[in-house]
Amino acid sequence: MKSELEKRALNLSYFTIIYNIAEGILSLFAGILAGSISLVGFGMDSAVESLSGIILVWRFRRHGISDEEEEEVEKKALKYVGYSFFVLGIYVFYESLKKLYMEEITDPSLLGIFIALASIIVMPILFYMKYKTGKTLKSKSLIADSKQTLACLFLSVALLIGLLLNYFYGLWQADPVIGVLVSIFLIKEGYEILFEENENLLETV
Repeated sequence: MKSELEKRALNLSYFTIIYNIAEGILSLFAGILAGSISLVGFGMDSAVESLSGIILVWRFRRHGISDEEEEEVEKKALKYVGYSFFVLGIYVFYESLKKLYMEEITDPSLLGIFIALASIIVMPILFYMKYKTGKTLKSKSLIADSKQTLACLFLSVALLIGLLLNYFYGLWQADPVIGVLVSIFLIKEGYEILFEENENLLETV
């Protein structure tokens, strides 16, 4: 049973890597064309999601190790996932404030709208499957990774709102403002994973 769950976790991680690489490339391309920090930040989030997926692949491919070694691998994977939130959050926060201060106007992006809509469809399903598998396996790192997928969903919603406001009403300020709000959320999530949930996460499973 455990081996089947670990195989499912591994497949979910592979899907995370493949999907987010494609999403990240498209988002960065659209973001650079439109000058959108929300889209660029979304592409960076996709890169972090891919990194998170790679970490989980590394974790679930480690077979034939002791419980102590497996726990150590879990702690390392959890730490890397938590720090990835900080990296993304700080970057988006800085770039968002810079765009507001410099009044860098963002062009409308229809491609960005489609990217955000696709993510809003895919991410809830991926989050549920990761979280359910992580609970059954009692895997802190997979549960933390599922939270990053959930954060990507929130980022997608925020991105869509900003892009729609700019596309239909020309409110370019919505792009960096939403970027600031999203960066605060991501930093908060990283803090909770690294300093709070590391000890308490399994109590909820």
